[in-house]
Amino acid sequence: QVQLVESGGGLVQPGGSLRLSCVASGFRMAYWNIGWFRQAPGKDREAVSCVGTSDGVYYIDSVKGRFTITRDNAENTAYLQMNSLKPEDTAVYYCYAAGPSGAYWGQGAQVTVSS
Repeated sequence: QVQLVESGGGLVQPGGSLRLSCVASGFRMAYWNIGWFRQAPGKDREAVSCVGTSDGVYYIDSVKGRFTITRDNAENTAYLQMNSLKPEDTAVYYCYAAGPSGAYWGQGAQVTVSS
């Protein structure tokens, strides 16, 4: 049974940092493409960052230089380090995995950037 569980969300002031974690079970993360998406109230879900099986990475322009995606294949965990957070980063962040047996989503983690 494939499962993705996010953690690390919360409330942070502008300019602060958070690290999201995505723990995978039921599959070997090393062989899957992993992504982080976010959805703000009233907006469509958008891809924030992803890392492929060959460790190629993608970032949406608005987070380049501030967010870093990594994966620890031994721990079957992916991370999204978010620095210099802005109010417009406020959203529910979802972990996403796509691989040989399909595509799966985590339950989401709320990130709120506010003073």
